[in-house]
Amino acid sequence: MKIKNEVMLITYPDSLGSNLKDLKYVLEAHLKEVVGGVHILPFYPSSGDRGFAPMDYTKVDEPFGTWEDIREISNEFYTMYEFMINHISKESVYFKDFIEKKEESPYKDLFIRYSDYWPENRPTERDIDLIYKRKDKAPFIDVTFKDGSTDQVWCTFSEEQIDLDVRTEATRKFVRETLEFLAQQGASIIRLDAFAYAIKKLDTNCFFVEPEIWELLDWCRDILEKHEIVLLPEIHEHYTIQEKIADKGYPVYDFALPMLVLHALYSGRSERLAHWLKACPRKQFTTLDTHDGIGVVDVKDLLTEEEVEFTVNSLYEKGANVKRVYSSEEYNNLDIYQINCTYYSALGNDDQAYLLARAIQMFAPGIPQVYYVGLFAGENDIELLEQTKEGRDINRHYYSLEEIEKELERPVVQELFDLMKFRNQSKAFDGTVDVQTTFDHLLKITWTNGDSKAVLEANLADKTFKIY
Repeated sequence: MKIKNEVMLITYPDSLGSNLKDLKYVLEAHLKEVVGGVHILPFYPSSGDRGFAPMDYTKVDEPFGTWEDIREISNEFYTMYEFMINHISKESVYFKDFIEKKEESPYKDLFIRYSDYWPENRPTERDIDLIYKRKDKAPFIDVTFKDGSTDQVWCTFSEEQIDLDVRTEATRKFVRETLEFLAQQGASIIRLDAFAYAIKKLDTNCFFVEPEIWELLDWCRDILEKHEIVLLPEIHEHYTIQEKIADKGYPVYDFALPMLVLHALYSGRSERLAHWLKACPRKQFTTLDTHDGIGVVDVKDLLTEEEVEFTVNSLYEKGANVKRVYSSEEYNNLDIYQINCTYYSALGNDDQAYLLARAIQMFAPGIPQVYYVGLFAGENDIELLEQTKEGRDINRHYYSLEEIEKELERPVVQELFDLMKFRNQSKAFDGTVDVQTTFDHLLKITWTNGDSKAVLEANLADKTFKIY
């Protein structure tokens, strides 16, 4: 199914109900006009990181359901599937065979061995410092092969996620076959997770390495183009990287929007947000919340260092039940540039402020994505967080079908659904946008498409707004 200019839900396969059949029921019973698309977070067998350590892309993890369940959803809603181009599970047949057979393994070239990658007497401390990292240690793990020999292999994220060597013929074959397979399972969009980390090159920071990263992106696009499937690279970093990708015709994420909206609502000032809404790429997917934390690095230079600090401090002061420790090593935080909190709780569980934040997102350029916890204006799940000691679980609540029925009765949820329906149904959003700030605390966004017009007038100081 082709992408529609309608709101996309982001959800795990077992977060709205317990499996894909429950998810399909919720979509059909409650969300028919509320969302037009669904980003189903990893549903493959996985050994960690809530699906992001995939073991086998040809299978749907049995507790979730089957490929038929996935295809049934994709027949009614445009869908996005994940492909982790940077890594594969430590428990995958590929890595286990490599550990078992070493040089005799047909998969040995999928992985990056330090002994092969680094010249003699390297890496030095300077080499390690140069590498762009999301955690405070060198990106490798020690491995012992069956024959007793040892080495180190590249590992950017958790120890369950072993990096792939996208330079080799073996990895290119794996990527091509996987993308071809997923293309036949009903996807409208395939997201390249952790894309910017995929290229490792000596004497670089190993993050968004040019020009090699463009060759990889174009090569992936060429595989999917004949299937009319859109490729979406996922990158958390400086907004200029998104602009570079957009300039080459690819859709991008607006990961700057979450912090900019928080800054606007905490400060009551519109100028930083308005500047970005005028300048940001038009072919993009907007977010306020995702399965990860709220990204801070994405807003660098769109806010000053003082404004970033103000926003972060305000989040901890005004947010509900959120503490700095939840985004620390103590709670297994893998990304030192993200804050773990639901968006609703970041705004102090304040219905009015939250609805204004969503109204701004609905009127921002691009297709809005709404995370399932945000769909129900979900508060921080401290109980789950303490149970797992995983910081990001604060925003990964499991909703039962019975709980969903209760959440649907909340006025804030009903108003949010009405807002999303309006965004889906108004033809104005297929037109052009105009952003104005008459006073520091006022924001006006107007969409015009022929005779159709949609206007948001917002007062950031008192959080009131109207749409007409």
